[in-house]
Amino acid sequence: MLITLDLNDPRPLHDQVAEAIRRAVAEGSYAPGDRLPPARDLAEALGINANTVLRALRDLRDEGVLEFRRGRGVSVLSRPDPRSVLEERLRSLLAEAAQYGYRHDDVIDLIREIS
Repeated sequence: MLITLDLNDPRPLHDQVAEAIRRAVAEGSYAPGDRLPPARDLAEALGINANTVLRALRDLRDEGVLEFRRGRGVSVLSRPDPRSVLEERLRSLLAEAAQYGYRHDDVIDLIREIS
């Protein structure tokens, strides 16, 4: 799993980690039943605290995307709703656009130009 974090993103790191895992599952990189790498390994690869990764994993467990099994680690329970994944990506896009001074209407106009 390739996760990258944007340190300029105003969202908390655990939200970014959860979004990246959610997207990987939605895109099929992980299927239901697949095990994720240990939180400690993910944290080390990302250069962040293991508690940050654990918080992201707990959020995904609460959403029904992941399940924790004692002695077996964390595995994918179900694919997230594609609409919720898209909504999360749009929120991220709008937040980034706001950092550059773009309003929501400006982003909509850009999307129309590209489509």
